[in-house]
Amino acid sequence: MASQPISPEKRKQILKVIFISLLLDLISFTFILPLFPRLLEFYRNLEATHGSSNSVLNRIIQGLNVYKQSFSRPISDRYDIVLLGGALGSLFSLLQAIASPFIGSLSDKYGRRTALLWSMAGNIASVALWVAATDFRTFLASRIVGGLSEGNVQLATAMAADISDEKQRGSTMALVGACFSIAFTFGPALGAALANIETIAANPFATAAGFSLLLILAETLYLYLYLPETKPSSRAAKSRNATASKPKASPQRRSHTNSYLLLNATHFMFILFFSGMEFSFPFMTYELFAYTSSQSGRLLGFIGLLASIIQGGVTRRLHPLLAIRIGVVSCAASFYLLGNLTTEIGLYVAASSLAVTTATVVTGLNTLSSFEADELQRGGKLGNHRSWGQIGRALGPLSFCSLYWWAGRDAAYAVGSAGMLGVCALAFGGLKKATGGASGTKNT
Repeated sequence: MASQPISPEKRKQILKVIFISLLLDLISFTFILPLFPRLLEFYRNLEATHGSSNSVLNRIIQGLNVYKQSFSRPISDRYDIVLLGGALGSLFSLLQAIASPFIGSLSDKYGRRTALLWSMAGNIASVALWVAATDFRTFLASRIVGGLSEGNVQLATAMAADISDEKQRGSTMALVGACFSIAFTFGPALGAALANIETIAANPFATAAGFSLLLILAETLYLYLYLPETKPSSRAAKSRNATASKPKASPQRRSHTNSYLLLNATHFMFILFFSGMEFSFPFMTYELFAYTSSQSGRLLGFIGLLASIIQGGVTRRLHPLLAIRIGVVSCAASFYLLGNLTTEIGLYVAASSLAVTTATVVTGLNTLSSFEADELQRGGKLGNHRSWGQIGRALGPLSFCSLYWWAGRDAAYAVGSAGMLGVCALAFGGLKKATGGASGTKNT
């Protein structure tokens, strides 16, 4: 609980700023997701025409081909770009895993607002490099800068925890989680539409990149003008300056119900298997139903839309531990269903289970982690928690798809289901209901 409670009106105002800024950030972030195949193909063709055989991109592709040829079953060349996109995604997640603890600790030392504005400066530089990326090296630089500077999600989580007591925490975190579902429902479609508008021949994706930059600049200005400092000790210092006669408030320390190691290990294991399954979707839907990119996009949009409805209507009313348990059981069921698919109806049933998982598990884990973090360490602890998840996201896709190609779909999803049952064991046998952590309320 915050050392200096804020008024309901102030809290509502800050939540509005967090929600709008995070939504702008995530929509901008998701612009690039459906463009990766075309974008990387553009750079590959550019390198083939004008580049050196020893260029960065060609060396990466050669390495991926050696990796691909190590499998006993043939892998279509149509997946070369998907593999390259997966490698870049793993790089971004690995950089996030490195940067997240530092960003969180800086927010504990200098304040959430200061850390977030510096993070936004890095995001602006990253997207500006994408606008100017007429070659692969510049595009790679933009991803590296973005991976090292992106701190909006973890800082939004920390700020949401700063302004919420334990009864409000679950519903507030669900609001943050809803931003993801909304952004992933509409952002990729908007990015794909903007990519069809060519304004610079040397970079056909400059329109989408430019609009993404515009959103980031608008978000930064909005945060600068309207976001106050939420870190409890900073609010307490301002209150003491205004009323010097009051005694100094000491930050509240609390007993821990769940160890950080258990929370972080659960997060890592869940993301490891879940992200691997996510990445295998294009291979699986193409192999079984000959899905095109647009059909896969509609499926992912269905998952995002359903997840946003669940988060807004259900997750925010559940205790975070119950949300986690529902989500991991649903995910284990999804793995089983995906390993035994024969019809598209079955695919959408599995996708519905994945929407439940998307709407519950990470939101619940973030909430439980925030319960265990003392006020002076909240940013760093949540940064470490995110870092463990990003390590899982860096390792999961290529590991799971390697198993998919080596042993086949049935074996891959059977292993994934067994792994998720292990996560269920942690959720039911290890994690406990945080002391004082009541169920979410309707008041956000």
